[in-house]
Amino acid sequence: MRGRRERTAPAGARLSPDPDHAAAHPDVRPCPAHRHADPGSPLATRHDRLRFRARRAEAERAGDGYVHIGDIHIRLRTPGGDWRDFSSAHARRPLAALPGGRGILAAADITASLGAGLPLRVERRWVNDHGVLALRFTLVNTGAVPVEIGGLGLPMVFDNIIRDRDLDQAHAQASFVDPYIGRDAGYLQVTRLNGQGPALLVLPEKDTPLEAYRPVLEARSAPAGDIFTDRSPRSQVSEGFYDWTIASKGFAEREWAKAGEQWNVPTSFTLAPGAARTIGLRFITAPSIRAIEDTLVAHQRPVAVGIPGYVVPTDQTASLFLKAPSKVVAITSEPAGALRATAEAAGHGWARYRIQTSGWGQARLTVAYADGQKQTVSYYITKPLDRVMADLGAFTTTQQWFEGKGDPFHRSPAILSYDHQDHRIITQDARVWVAGMSDEGGAGSWVAAAIKQLDNPDPVEVGKLERLVDETVLGTLQIADGPHQGGVKKSIFYYDPQQFPGYYDPSINWKTWTSWSRKDAEDLGRSYNYPHVAVGHWLLYRLARNTQGLVHQHDWRFYLDWAYRTTVAMMRDAPYYAEFGQMEGDVFLDILADLRHEGLTAQADEVERLMKARADHWRGMKYPFGSEMAWDSTGQPEVYAWMRHFGYQPQADVTREVILGYDPAIPSWGYNGNARRYWDFLYGGKVSRIERQIHHYGSALNAVPLFDAFRQNPSDLHLLRVAYGGMMGGITNIAQDGFGSAAFHSWPDMMQWDALTGDYGMGFYGHAIAAATYLVRDPQLGWLGFGGDVTPQGKVIGIVPRDGARRRLFIAPAGLWITLQEGHIQRATYDTGSGEVTLMLDPASATQPVARLMAETTTTSGRPYAVTSGTLERGGYTIPLGTSPVQVALKPR
Repeated sequence: MRGRRERTAPAGARLSPDPDHAAAHPDVRPCPAHRHADPGSPLATRHDRLRFRARRAEAERAGDGYVHIGDIHIRLRTPGGDWRDFSSAHARRPLAALPGGRGILAAADITASLGAGLPLRVERRWVNDHGVLALRFTLVNTGAVPVEIGGLGLPMVFDNIIRDRDLDQAHAQASFVDPYIGRDAGYLQVTRLNGQGPALLVLPEKDTPLEAYRPVLEARSAPAGDIFTDRSPRSQVSEGFYDWTIASKGFAEREWAKAGEQWNVPTSFTLAPGAARTIGLRFITAPSIRAIEDTLVAHQRPVAVGIPGYVVPTDQTASLFLKAPSKVVAITSEPAGALRATAEAAGHGWARYRIQTSGWGQARLTVAYADGQKQTVSYYITKPLDRVMADLGAFTTTQQWFEGKGDPFHRSPAILSYDHQDHRIITQDARVWVAGMSDEGGAGSWVAAAIKQLDNPDPVEVGKLERLVDETVLGTLQIADGPHQGGVKKSIFYYDPQQFPGYYDPSINWKTWTSWSRKDAEDLGRSYNYPHVAVGHWLLYRLARNTQGLVHQHDWRFYLDWAYRTTVAMMRDAPYYAEFGQMEGDVFLDILADLRHEGLTAQADEVERLMKARADHWRGMKYPFGSEMAWDSTGQPEVYAWMRHFGYQPQADVTREVILGYDPAIPSWGYNGNARRYWDFLYGGKVSRIERQIHHYGSALNAVPLFDAFRQNPSDLHLLRVAYGGMMGGITNIAQDGFGSAAFHSWPDMMQWDALTGDYGMGFYGHAIAAATYLVRDPQLGWLGFGGDVTPQGKVIGIVPRDGARRRLFIAPAGLWITLQEGHIQRATYDTGSGEVTLMLDPASATQPVARLMAETTTTSGRPYAVTSGTLERGGYTIPLGTSPVQVALKPR
């Protein structure tokens, strides 16, 4: 889901929301960044106005109630008392200057600004510590009784405000912050939106662990009595600010009492009368995002690198590499036995541990060092991926299957959204698209059910999808004939109490802008709805073309033709939003490729002509990543794909770096590869608020271009690590019973998956098309397997794919990209001497009697490969399968 999709505005305009909606969404508006003012027009003065607004915002934020770096939040209690809160930003008072000294830039006693009744003295110092800027606080117990500090936070305020900036300005000036909530090894990385260096790192000094990352709530919406707030609005154009939280027990006992497991065990500490504790943060820069870990090492920080990441199925092994100035003395797992770390041989200063898993869900490793520091690494354990695929397919086509006579909106048969908390299909929601099979929050579930069949088809599930597409998509959701043939509606559920008196649940508020009328719901102008439908048609084409006996209602030509018509209709009926990159937009490239392979040249030429017009438009822009929103992480994957397709490599490179600006590599299953998104709970979640989302659909979608970029340049391991983190992050949403959640609530008062399916299916699409195994040799870390188990035996390296698809394999030293449209790879070997690759394919099945294999060399230095068996047709090799595994050799020419 995105923003106000039924309305548009001219460049620079702001939409006036409905009064009921304004408080929650004051700044949602279409982004004008794709428009450019004539230098002689009145709009040419906009930059001057923006500079004035920036100065005005700075002046406003100087007042009481606005937090800054240098403020402090304290929650404490004395024996027998309740927790009490003190904030230096709530009501500022004159400060008492303290004597300076060597390296002291500024020093003050700030106790007065913390309010009356504080049993502590708080001193703040800004220090130049041998060329490094440091911020230090000393807390002194001035009373006669012990003081327990159960909440201690330092506001981290960086310019993430996109309001009143176009995309060029936002990418050049604004920053995003990502936390590694890893206790003594924790840090923040502050990166530019454009992905360019340098990157700012905030590092802890002694006794300053990053235990939690607590949001500083917006004052106007915070609970009564909360003084740990900020007056700046939290909205789509500003994610808001957070506290570097050193102690959190006081929050865990109160606001977080009903939350899920925290990233770290909440703690407190006690100051005896007269005792003091100094805490501090250091601010350093890394020359680039890729150099962050090297910079941490240079500053004597413990560094952890998980391969392939921190999401580990129980049938796979992972590796954890550690580099620290102090020796590892213990590694423990919580829950006990969930993670088993076994030391292995490693070189180049890294300690290597083999990680094995058991159980399911969140788990944590705590690494204890000889110097007393403790580092935590957060993992997520899943079932084997083939089991996860089966669970998702079964849940969506049974628990979410909606069928029966009498639905006034003709949604039968359908796969509708689901509430996992209430265990029910959602047939009514004030956000009508959620129950209307369209937009992201309503289409997500059936898109997930469809794309699951790409590599793991199930005959019963495919039969249901055929019915859904033939009986409900065609003719109800999608226009079947006439001048708008192929057009896709915004929703097939809508609010019309006159047409359907007595139908609508009176407990639901139907009076906001989200409860579209029939006219609004049947609008064809939202391009984001078209890829969802195109995915359904294209998937059935692939199955009808490459399998036997799975698809019955139509032949492959029918579905490929409808995929083509949907693509053309998007450009005809939804041209405004089609100017932007679409989520799942990669499907259009697959449709184009399949039209070419089938010899449908006229249709392929038409699609290419339409898409080149979009690509040429983007090519002329510095940052062509607009959407309905002021800033977004949705359009970049499709923009990248078409830039690559048409040979616009400089623009593809810009897109890649922009993605890295909001998609980090961090030792945590939640943040690793987690493409930034913080507003879509409003449009598809059960708990509706502005909040950093963990593994919303952007994680897996943004992984797709990073995988492609890595295949071009296999020496850039950072790309693969981020991509694999995002792709596997899209699996954590799937519960043990197969329910797929929209995203995980990262704020510590929840720490749980949202109860609605929402737009999860868009992310699962990204996972499904990107699932692959990568065999890599890194100069420092050695042979690595991403998605498969590696067994080096002299010059021959073996790998067993376990990625859930087992149809895509990249041999990085050879630059060889192997893909199968049918058949599965059982195991493979790579001979480092000859370069030969040998595949062992699964035996034939009733629906897959042959394999279809394609091989491509993706690097400029790689040699082309020849497939030694099979018949070349439709761009790939058809290889007969038998009752036993079939061996296929690929040899360099």
